[in-house]
Amino acid sequence: MPSFQSLIEFCQDDWKQYTQHEFVQQLGKGILDKSCFQHYLKQDYLFLIQFSRAWGLAVYKSHDIFEIRQALASLKAIVEIELDLHVEYCKKWGISEKELNSLQEAKANIAYTRYMLDAGQQGDLLDIHIALAPCMIGYGRIACWIETQPWYQSENNPYQSWLDMYTSDEFQLAVQKEIEWINQHLFHVEPQRFEQLAIIFRNATRLEADFWQMGLDKNI
Repeated sequence: MPSFQSLIEFCQDDWKQYTQHEFVQQLGKGILDKSCFQHYLKQDYLFLIQFSRAWGLAVYKSHDIFEIRQALASLKAIVEIELDLHVEYCKKWGISEKELNSLQEAKANIAYTRYMLDAGQQGDLLDIHIALAPCMIGYGRIACWIETQPWYQSENNPYQSWLDMYTSDEFQLAVQKEIEWINQHLFHVEPQRFEQLAIIFRNATRLEADFWQMGLDKNI
């Protein structure tokens, strides 16, 4: 039966390029250029706004009150908690809220977030979850992977707080719940439908890798 792992196996090379990208390797080693991380943080703020729109779309695409509540909880977590936390985190890196609210959106950001929304608009609730999975689940997997590498530098790493956020019990629990939700909804899908979903997952994974590269190159 298909599962989240089946999605990864469908695009193993793309998944590896995303989860083991040079950006995250430099981050784990503590040698990532500060300006690259700042550029990433700025664009990630804009990403979160579009990410919240995607969860708003998930509310609309829900079929029952349980699904509505689940999607609404994710939406509220981003709008009422995560965005504020991101603003405060950016301040620690010398990025003001005023600057965040006047940013130009990078092409890689536009490509990725609009793809997520388009996949959700054309498809159903499962399509939305699959399009969002490389972000939420991927970050959890990436942070844990970094901490198992021989080159990982925890002491005096300026990016350790970023890693701590995604290796936290709370975030890892959210990742596991999302994987379980996806596995449950993939269980009965036909092969043709699975291939459609796998293509969405692969495209989103590639666009996530482009987001890392955007941070590394500081592209707009």
